[in-house]
Amino acid sequence: MQWQRRLMALLLMSGLFAEAGASPASATASWHLRVVTEQGDTLVDAAAPQGSRWCIQWQHSVEHFTVLDCYRNAGGIMQLERSHQPDFAAGLGHIYGRGEQVSDGEGGYWINTINEPVANNRYVLRVGSTAVNHRVMWPDGEHPTVSLSERAAGQRVTIALSSR
Repeated sequence: MQWQRRLMALLLMSGLFAEAGASPASATASWHLRVVTEQGDTLVDAAAPQGSRWCIQWQHSVEHFTVLDCYRNAGGIMQLERSHQPDFAAGLGHIYGRGEQVSDGEGGYWINTINEPVANNRYVLRVGSTAVNHRVMWPDGEHPTVSLSERAAGQRVTIALSSR
């Protein structure tokens, strides 16, 4: 996995990587985080300039604690930057070699420096019920938190970073 990251970095620096956002034009692009249902309804359309950060936050369906997957716009590429879990519940945990696990000081942990590009700057999420409450939040408070579960529980949505 480490060699793949190094290869991608080399390709990005050399200008040979043709992924969206890898060109010099990405520096002037107007980037947006969009969440859209399969029916084409837009749930989120928020400015996400280079360097901006956002998280998908939800309540674990079994243990009922809050989980965070945090992303950033890294030069026009959506990257999973870090993840937070209060404990090692079902389906959660740190994978050796993928980021660095550190204590959050409250009994949980952060997995920092994951920095994995999200394929094609988008992924599909099946939105949980209002008890799970999948939501988009911005750590800097730049935009209001948006509950996806209130508007699309049980539906598939596409979360994407795109330029206009």
